[in-house]
Amino acid sequence: MPEGDTLYRTAATLQRWIGGREVTEATTAVPGLPVDRIVGQRVQSAEAWGKHLLLRFRSGQVLHTHLRMSGSWHVYSHGDRWRRPSGQARLVLVCGDRVAVCFNAPVVELLAAHAEDVHPALARLGPDVLAEELDLDEVRRRARARSPELAVGELVLDQRVVAGIGNIWRSEALFLEGCHPRTPQGALSNGELDGLVRTARRLMRASAGIDAGGAGDRPAPRWVYRRTGRPCRRCGTPIQSALQGEQARRVYWCPTCQPAPEARG
Repeated sequence: MPEGDTLYRTAATLQRWIGGREVTEATTAVPGLPVDRIVGQRVQSAEAWGKHLLLRFRSGQVLHTHLRMSGSWHVYSHGDRWRRPSGQARLVLVCGDRVAVCFNAPVVELLAAHAEDVHPALARLGPDVLAEELDLDEVRRRARARSPELAVGELVLDQRVVAGIGNIWRSEALFLEGCHPRTPQGALSNGELDGLVRTARRLMRASAGIDAGGAGDRPAPRWVYRRTGRPCRRCGTPIQSALQGEQARRVYWCPTCQPAPEARG
């Protein structure tokens, strides 16, 4: 599933290409999606909120897409050949000589103004990890409302606690903070919890290019992600991995650099 840094880059691209432009034509393969309501409207902004993408129109309406594992947005000049088959297009927005195409997104919906405040998914999202000002107090409050026995590897993937962190950056941040993914969140001090979120934020902001003028850094070698059985870049111990949580997402760690919770005492 695309993580918050990928969605940030997607939103930035849409903002550059169609931000401020009028929608001159819209077609959809989503049953019941009232695209006629946005024809003639101007795109006010494209924003990422965690793993969700919001296109806001001057009318106040919001086009909400959630890409999950399969979806993506592409932008083209009018007449360019698409890089995916047209049969995969869920939504096409034409803005004069610019075309934005949403492929394969499971969630594509048009919300009324302010409807995100009561939306079953959006209203529950925690602070965006990539927000200009991250509210760590609110992240901590939401985290501490969960069971103290909840493994920290599961906690940081909970979008209701902090939105945007996915499997790559939870594994990398846990490594850099020396925290085993099975560690109960109640065993972490507030400073340790804050440090973990800050590290994930720093890595993701670098990946998204937020702190590099929008260009994005060259991808750094991963410390642990998808390196099962290979030597730790820091100590040489073979990297381990396991499925974790209800969603059975694979998490990666170094057993030496990230001692198991029982070893922490």
